[in-house]
Amino acid sequence: MPKKTAKKTKARANPAAKSTRAKATKQVKAIPDGYVRLNPMLVMNRCADALVFYTKVLGGKERMRFPLPDGKIAHAEIDFGDKSGIFVADATMEHAAAPARLCLYVKDVDSVHRTAIQAGATSKQEPQDQFYGDRSSRFVDPFGNEWTLMTHIEDVSEKELMKRMASMGPPPGAA
Repeated sequence: MPKKTAKKTKARANPAAKSTRAKATKQVKAIPDGYVRLNPMLVMNRCADALVFYTKVLGGKERMRFPLPDGKIAHAEIDFGDKSGIFVADATMEHAAAPARLCLYVKDVDSVHRTAIQAGATSKQEPQDQFYGDRSSRFVDPFGNEWTLMTHIEDVSEKELMKRMASMGPPPGAA
């Protein structure tokens, strides 16, 4: 009997909480329209400059920006289409800058890579065809984030992919 009483008491402790949660769930979507469940967050120095780079060089569209009184960015969002996007913010005392690694599919990897280098990025890998069916390149943007750009150029079956991988031998440095 005491167990039942404890449950009843617990349920009565805040009867409005359950009711409010139920109403909120029905009225507001847990994931807002235009967003996906996973959204990378880049914290960096010179966030406003990064927003310019990501829109002009990588084709993103700025969705929103919340500037702080000192001109730094508290939060901004860049949309890359298909609901793909990133959140960006300036580093603060609470959130230090931390470089990220991102992959982005583009229509023309050669052109976008070239544009990124001209805009101040450092090339890590020139565009080249990969065994798995993408043409890819890598660069580090002026804000310390590493990007892999990819253009899909060939559909490769799982069987063919395994065959290609086997023909490559062990990776360098593998024991």
